Amino acid sequence: MQHHCGMYPFVRLAIVAAAARRKEPLALEEVATLHLTCWPWDLDMFAEMNNGRVLTLYDLGRLDHAARIGLSRHARSHGWGFAVGGASVRYRRRVRAFDRISLRTRGLGHDMRWFYMHQAMVVRGEAASAGLMRVAVTSRGRIVPPTTVLTAMGRPDWAPTLPDWAAKWIAAEAERPWPPDLAAD
Repeated sequence: MQHHCGMYPFVRLAIVAAAARRKEPLALEEVATLHLTCWPWDLDMFAEMNNGRVLTLYDLGRLDHAARIGLSRHARSHGWGFAVGGASVRYRRRVRAFDRISLRTRGLGHDMRWFYMHQAMVVRGEAASAGLMRVAVTSRGRIVPPTTVLTAMGRPDWAPTLPDWAAKWIAAEAERPWPPDLAAD
């Protein structure tokens, strides 16, 4: 199903959420594919998709994935929310107006606090961008441990080994100073 709505983010979000309910359910380890179009209002001054819009469309891909694996239903019943705690995105090919995008999302695994998601935008059969996302399920401003979430979903056994490249990113993020050490002007 193509989503042709320009009033972003709310109308596009509502269309994706409604469509996800009609799609086949997925197992936690399966890839969810969302078909989108790059509209003129998604473009930057260079007539290609704005890098911030890429991140926002990745949000929609995670929403579709969460609905199809059953996480959204459990989030609603427990009053949980979702938050991104970090992202690393590679941009490799331009996405232009009216390009059709296959946005693919897959859960890689988790640690004690975070779920890790791998996402990619594919245009004309080639990856245009790919992202590694650190995502939390939240409740009242606190992170819900992934083991609690997985138990609620009936999958307490889901604990795939993270790929080496993702584990190295996690380790590198742990070394990066926080708060950022940027001198004031």
